[in-house]
Amino acid sequence: MPVGRDRRGAVQVLVLDRQEALNAFSPELIDELIGALDDAAADPGVRAVVLTGAGRAFSAGADISRMAQMDVDAARVFAAQGHAMCNRIEGLPVPVIAAINGFALGGGCEVTLACDIRLASEAMKISQPEVALGIPPGWGGTQRLPRIAGEGFAKRMILTGAMIGPDEALAAGLVSAVHPADDLLDAAVAMGEEIAQKSPSAVALSKRLIHGALGERADRLEAEAEAFAQQFADPERLEGMTAFLEKRAPGWVSS
Repeated sequence: MPVGRDRRGAVQVLVLDRQEALNAFSPELIDELIGALDDAAADPGVRAVVLTGAGRAFSAGADISRMAQMDVDAARVFAAQGHAMCNRIEGLPVPVIAAINGFALGGGCEVTLACDIRLASEAMKISQPEVALGIPPGWGGTQRLPRIAGEGFAKRMILTGAMIGPDEALAAGLVSAVHPADDLLDAAVAMGEEIAQKSPSAVALSKRLIHGALGERADRLEAEAEAFAQQFADPERLEGMTAFLEKRAPGWVSS
Protein backbone atom coordinates (compact mmCIF):
# COMPACT_ATOMS: atom_id res chain seq x y z
CA MET A 1 0.00 0.00 0.00
CA PRO A 2 1.29 3.49 -0.83
CA VAL A 3 0.64 4.72 2.74
CA GLY A 4 1.76 2.39 5.50
CA ARG A 5 0.15 2.63 8.93
CA ASP A 6 1.84 1.75 12.20
CA ARG A 7 0.03 2.54 15.43
CA ARG A 8 2.35 3.15 18.39
CA GLY A 9 0.16 3.76 21.41
CA ALA A 10 -1.47 7.15 20.97
CA VAL A 11 0.75 8.00 17.99
CA GLN A 12 -0.31 7.08 14.46
CA VAL A 13 2.69 6.68 12.16
CA LEU A 14 1.93 7.16 8.45
CA VAL A 15 4.61 6.10 5.96
CA LEU A 16 4.68 7.28 2.35
CA ASP A 17 5.65 4.09 0.53
CA ARG A 18 6.04 4.49 -3.20
CA GLN A 19 9.74 3.79 -3.19
CA GLU A 20 10.07 3.09 -6.92
CA ALA A 21 9.35 6.81 -7.45
CA LEU A 22 11.06 8.11 -4.28
CA ASN A 23 7.56 8.47 -2.78
CA ALA A 24 6.56 11.06 -5.39
CA PHE A 25 2.96 12.19 -5.05
CA SER A 26 0.63 10.75 -7.63
CA PRO A 27 -3.09 11.62 -7.42
CA GLU A 28 -3.65 8.15 -5.96
CA LEU A 29 -1.06 8.66 -3.21
CA ILE A 30 -2.58 12.06 -2.36
CA ASP A 31 -6.04 10.52 -2.02
CA GLU A 32 -4.75 7.67 0.14
CA LEU A 33 -2.86 10.02 2.46
CA ILE A 34 -5.93 12.21 2.90
CA GLY A 35 -7.93 9.09 3.76
CA ALA A 36 -5.32 8.01 6.32
CA LEU A 37 -5.37 11.47 7.88
CA ASP A 38 -9.17 11.41 8.04
CA ASP A 39 -9.05 8.04 9.80
CA ALA A 40 -6.53 9.38 12.33
CA ALA A 41 -8.69 12.44 13.00
CA ALA A 42 -11.74 10.25 13.57
CA ASP A 43 -9.97 8.00 16.09
CA PRO A 44 -10.21 9.44 19.64
CA GLY A 45 -7.26 7.30 20.68
CA VAL A 46 -4.89 9.10 18.28
CA ARG A 47 -3.27 12.09 19.95
CA ALA A 48 -0.50 12.76 17.42
CA VAL A 49 0.49 11.74 13.90
CA VAL A 50 4.01 11.14 12.61
CA LEU A 51 4.46 11.39 8.83
CA THR A 52 7.59 9.94 7.23
CA GLY A 53 8.79 8.21 4.06
CA ALA A 54 9.99 4.71 3.26
CA GLY A 55 13.47 4.20 1.87
CA ARG A 56 15.83 7.08 1.17
CA ALA A 57 13.24 9.79 0.59
CA PHE A 58 10.48 11.51 2.48
CA SER A 59 9.05 12.44 -0.91
CA ALA A 60 10.60 13.59 -4.17
CA GLY A 61 7.52 15.78 -4.68
CA ALA A 62 4.92 15.73 -7.42
CA ASP A 63 5.23 13.17 -10.19
CA ILE A 64 6.89 15.21 -12.96
CA SER A 65 6.24 12.59 -15.65
CA ARG A 66 2.53 13.13 -15.05
CA MET A 67 2.78 16.91 -14.71
CA ALA A 68 4.56 17.14 -18.05
CA GLN A 69 1.36 15.96 -19.75
CA MET A 70 -0.95 18.43 -18.00
CA ASP A 71 -2.68 21.46 -19.44
CA VAL A 72 -3.94 24.41 -17.39
CA ASP A 73 -7.18 22.70 -16.38
CA ALA A 74 -5.46 19.48 -15.32
CA ALA A 75 -2.83 21.47 -13.44
CA ARG A 76 -5.56 23.39 -11.61
CA VAL A 77 -7.11 20.10 -10.49
CA PHE A 78 -3.70 18.76 -9.42
CA ALA A 79 -2.92 21.93 -7.48
CA ALA A 80 -6.29 21.64 -5.74
CA GLN A 81 -5.49 18.04 -4.77
CA GLY A 82 -2.14 19.08 -3.32
CA HIS A 83 -3.68 21.96 -1.41
CA ALA A 84 -6.43 19.69 -0.07
CA MET A 85 -3.76 17.32 1.25
CA CYS A 86 -1.64 20.07 2.83
CA ASN A 87 -4.68 21.85 4.26
CA ARG A 88 -5.88 18.56 5.75
CA ILE A 89 -2.51 18.11 7.47
CA GLU A 90 -2.55 21.69 8.73
CA GLY A 91 -6.15 21.50 9.88
CA LEU A 92 -5.94 18.12 11.61
CA PRO A 93 -7.03 18.54 15.25
CA VAL A 94 -4.01 16.58 16.48
CA PRO A 95 -0.43 17.70 15.82
CA VAL A 96 1.39 16.24 12.82
CA ILE A 97 5.14 15.69 13.13
CA ALA A 98 7.16 15.31 9.93
CA ALA A 99 10.07 12.90 10.30
CA ILE A 100 12.08 13.96 7.24
CA ASN A 101 14.22 10.90 6.60
CA GLY A 102 15.79 11.88 3.27
CA PHE A 103 14.91 13.88 0.17
CA ALA A 104 11.95 16.27 0.58
CA LEU A 105 11.71 18.04 -2.76
CA GLY A 106 9.07 20.36 -4.20
CA GLY A 107 5.70 19.04 -3.12
CA GLY A 108 7.47 16.85 -0.59
CA CYS A 109 8.92 19.96 1.02
CA GLU A 110 5.50 21.63 0.93
CA VAL A 111 3.92 18.69 2.74
CA THR A 112 6.47 19.02 5.54
CA LEU A 113 5.68 22.76 5.74
CA ALA A 114 2.04 21.91 6.41
CA CYS A 115 3.08 19.77 9.39
CA ASP A 116 3.21 21.31 12.86
CA ILE A 117 6.74 20.19 13.72
CA ARG A 118 9.58 19.05 11.46
CA LEU A 119 12.39 16.76 12.60
CA ALA A 120 15.24 15.90 10.24
CA SER A 121 17.63 13.03 9.87
CA GLU A 122 21.28 13.72 9.15
CA ALA A 123 20.56 12.50 5.60
CA MET A 124 17.82 15.06 4.93
CA LYS A 125 17.99 17.18 1.77
CA ILE A 126 15.14 19.64 1.29
CA SER A 127 14.42 21.89 -1.67
CA GLN A 128 11.84 23.87 -3.64
CA PRO A 129 13.22 23.31 -7.17
CA GLU A 130 10.09 24.19 -9.17
CA VAL A 131 11.56 27.23 -10.97
CA ALA A 132 13.93 24.86 -12.78
CA LEU A 133 10.82 23.21 -14.24
CA GLY A 134 9.28 26.50 -15.36
CA ILE A 135 6.65 26.65 -12.61
CA PRO A 136 6.30 28.21 -9.14
CA PRO A 137 5.62 26.11 -6.05
CA GLY A 138 1.97 25.13 -6.16
CA TRP A 139 1.08 23.43 -2.87
CA GLY A 140 1.59 26.25 -0.39
CA GLY A 141 5.36 26.75 -0.49
CA THR A 142 5.22 30.45 -1.33
CA GLN A 143 2.97 31.06 1.68
CA ARG A 144 4.16 28.68 4.40
CA LEU A 145 7.92 28.76 3.86
CA PRO A 146 8.34 32.54 4.49
CA ARG A 147 6.29 32.23 7.69
CA ILE A 148 8.41 29.36 8.98
CA ALA A 149 11.93 30.32 7.91
CA GLY A 150 11.64 34.02 7.04
CA GLU A 151 11.26 35.87 3.77
CA GLY A 152 14.94 35.99 2.84
CA PHE A 153 15.57 32.30 3.40
CA ALA A 154 12.34 31.40 1.58
CA LYS A 155 13.28 33.54 -1.43
CA ARG A 156 16.68 31.92 -1.60
CA MET A 157 15.18 28.43 -1.52
CA ILE A 158 12.39 29.16 -3.99
CA LEU A 159 14.22 31.43 -6.46
CA THR A 160 17.45 29.39 -6.64
CA GLY A 161 16.11 25.93 -5.95
CA ALA A 162 18.94 25.45 -3.45
CA MET A 163 19.27 22.05 -1.79
CA ILE A 164 19.31 22.60 1.98
CA GLY A 165 20.97 20.20 4.41
CA PRO A 166 19.93 19.49 7.99
CA ASP A 167 22.32 21.88 9.76
CA GLU A 168 21.31 24.85 7.62
CA ALA A 169 17.63 23.94 7.97
CA LEU A 170 18.03 23.80 11.75
CA ALA A 171 19.75 27.19 11.86
CA ALA A 172 16.92 28.72 9.79
CA GLY A 173 14.21 27.25 12.01
CA LEU A 174 12.93 25.11 9.15
CA VAL A 175 13.37 22.01 11.32
CA SER A 176 13.29 21.77 15.12
CA ALA A 177 15.94 19.09 15.61
CA VAL A 178 18.34 16.83 13.71
CA HIS A 179 18.78 13.16 14.60
CA PRO A 180 20.88 10.24 13.31
CA ALA A 181 18.93 8.42 10.62
CA ASP A 182 18.41 5.32 12.75
CA ASP A 183 17.00 7.40 15.62
CA LEU A 184 14.71 9.74 13.69
CA LEU A 185 11.46 7.80 13.78
CA ASP A 186 11.80 6.90 17.45
CA ALA A 187 12.50 10.56 18.26
CA ALA A 188 9.41 11.66 16.36
CA VAL A 189 7.24 9.06 18.08
CA ALA A 190 8.67 10.09 21.47
CA MET A 191 7.67 13.68 20.75
CA GLY A 192 4.20 12.49 19.76
CA GLU A 193 3.97 10.52 23.02
CA GLU A 194 4.97 13.63 24.95
CA ILE A 195 2.17 15.57 23.27
CA ALA A 196 -0.25 12.70 23.94
CA GLN A 197 0.22 13.17 27.68
CA LYS A 198 -1.23 16.67 27.50
CA SER A 199 -4.88 17.75 27.38
CA PRO A 200 -6.24 16.80 23.92
CA SER A 201 -8.67 19.72 23.84
CA ALA A 202 -5.99 22.20 24.94
CA VAL A 203 -3.56 20.87 22.32
CA ALA A 204 -6.18 21.15 19.56
CA LEU A 205 -7.17 24.64 20.68
CA SER A 206 -3.55 25.77 20.93
CA LYS A 207 -2.83 24.53 17.42
CA ARG A 208 -5.86 26.41 16.08
CA LEU A 209 -4.92 29.61 17.93
CA ILE A 210 -1.35 29.50 16.63
CA HIS A 211 -2.66 29.21 13.08
CA GLY A 212 -5.00 32.10 13.77
CA ALA A 213 -2.11 34.23 14.97
CA LEU A 214 -0.45 33.77 11.58
CA GLY A 215 -3.41 35.36 9.84
CA GLU A 216 -5.95 34.21 7.30
CA ARG A 217 -4.28 32.82 4.19
CA ALA A 218 -6.95 30.85 2.34
CA ASP A 219 -7.19 33.50 -0.40
CA ARG A 220 -3.42 33.59 -0.83
CA LEU A 221 -3.21 29.81 -1.08
CA GLU A 222 -5.93 29.86 -3.72
CA ALA A 223 -4.04 32.55 -5.64
CA GLU A 224 -0.89 30.43 -5.54
CA ALA A 225 -2.76 27.39 -6.86
CA GLU A 226 -4.24 29.42 -9.73
CA ALA A 227 -0.86 30.93 -10.64
CA PHE A 228 0.63 27.44 -10.64
CA ALA A 229 -2.10 26.23 -13.00
CA GLN A 230 -1.84 29.19 -15.39
CA GLN A 231 1.90 28.62 -15.76
CA PHE A 232 1.10 25.36 -17.55
CA ALA A 233 0.17 27.49 -20.58
CA ASP A 234 3.67 29.00 -20.64
CA PRO A 235 6.18 27.38 -23.07
CA GLU A 236 8.87 27.59 -20.41
CA ARG A 237 6.89 25.12 -18.30
CA LEU A 238 6.89 22.57 -21.12
CA GLU A 239 10.59 23.15 -21.79
CA GLY A 240 11.53 22.87 -18.13
CA MET A 241 9.71 19.60 -17.56
CA THR A 242 10.80 18.10 -20.88
CA ALA A 243 14.42 18.98 -20.13
CA PHE A 244 14.14 17.39 -16.70
CA LEU A 245 12.72 14.16 -18.09
CA GLU A 246 15.35 14.12 -20.87
CA LYS A 247 18.10 14.83 -18.31
CA ARG A 248 19.42 17.93 -20.08
CA ALA A 249 19.70 21.64 -19.32
CA PRO A 250 16.60 23.65 -20.30
CA GLY A 251 16.79 26.26 -23.03
CA TRP A 252 14.69 29.12 -21.72
CA VAL A 253 12.97 31.43 -24.19
CA SER A 254 11.90 34.89 -23.03
CA SER A 255 8.11 35.11 -23.03
